[in-house]
Amino acid sequence: MRTGRYRFNVLILVVFVSGFAQGMLLPLLAILLEQAGVSSTLNGFSASAFYIGIMLVSPFLEKPLHKFGYKKLIIAGIALTCISILIIPVWQAIWFWFILRLIIGIGDNIFHFATQVWLTTMSNEGNRGKNISIYGLSFGLGFGVGPTMTGLIEIHPALPFAIAALFCMISLVLLLRIENEYPENIQTTAVQSTWKRYGAVIRLSWVGLMATFGYGFLETAVHGIFPVYALREGLGLNAITLLLPAFVVGGLIFQVPLGLMSDRVGRKPVLIVSLFIGGFSFIMMSFFDSLFVLTGLFVIAGLFLGSLFSMGITYMADLLPKELLPAGNILAGICFSLGSIFGPLVGGISIELFDEGSLYYTIGGVMLLLFVIVSFYQNKPSSIHAINHSRG
Repeated sequence: MRTGRYRFNVLILVVFVSGFAQGMLLPLLAILLEQAGVSSTLNGFSASAFYIGIMLVSPFLEKPLHKFGYKKLIIAGIALTCISILIIPVWQAIWFWFILRLIIGIGDNIFHFATQVWLTTMSNEGNRGKNISIYGLSFGLGFGVGPTMTGLIEIHPALPFAIAALFCMISLVLLLRIENEYPENIQTTAVQSTWKRYGAVIRLSWVGLMATFGYGFLETAVHGIFPVYALREGLGLNAITLLLPAFVVGGLIFQVPLGLMSDRVGRKPVLIVSLFIGGFSFIMMSFFDSLFVLTGLFVIAGLFLGSLFSMGITYMADLLPKELLPAGNILAGICFSLGSIFGPLVGGISIELFDEGSLYYTIGGVMLLLFVIVSFYQNKPSSIHAINHSRG
């Protein structure tokens, strides 16, 4: 039961738990705060606490990973997340939830980072797209199931949080059967300084990092602010529970096919097509009020943008030597966090200041901007070779 396949399956389950927790908390707390009369801007700021936590802890994860290994870091992160989720329903106050969201972001990033590095290290360039797309599929599935928990607060306010904590504990039990492993020792490389490693990662793989930024922006704008936008536009709670899963389902359907396609034709062409179609789909949403049409457009957007994070991680891993993968995943987490902070803030401000369709234009515009950036990117493999040769 401790084979590589079992380990892979457990890590995929851990990613599911991460997606479930995020997918549940974003719309659930946004709706509760909206019902309490909190402004959309403050609501968006509260949602950003999770990602502020991710960004705060990210620079400090590389050394503990090398010291304690993947398994211990994952267990510590899950335990911290589980305890914080259980405390949320104890007291409904925006500042209290802000602090807990920040702690959950820290815990989630600890086990998400360790899982991510472990999976990218286990994979080679020939199967990396497939493995990371399965990783993205599991996260997306959890993220899609999470919002369905919002209706359970009518049974008991603490029920959704108890279910999320139960998933955390199940993953902890399964993790205990995996043997701990450690990443390659960073001290054996020529790129030893932390800032030099980060600089090398940015120089070599910034285009992949931009994709993770874009997914963070997209995820929180859709799941954290769209419920507020939908309620204000009169779409209603039923429309939210239909449109958000439609977006997630689209991402689930194309997650693995896009990963396999990127293994064959390259990451850049797949990213370019995905960003253009996904961004254009959001722009088109501003022209329709029909729930049927909006559902179709949300599915299309999900089909092509739901893989943006896993595609960015895969692209980054392709462009980096293996010993830079921990630093690369840290920066990917920071870029994702920055995008996730800007998503609800910019989305909330756009709702306050502009007319109907503002959120659609905001999300679509960011995706099309990334489309232009990726289209003009020119890969320079010689930089990677220079780092590899400098070790000798």
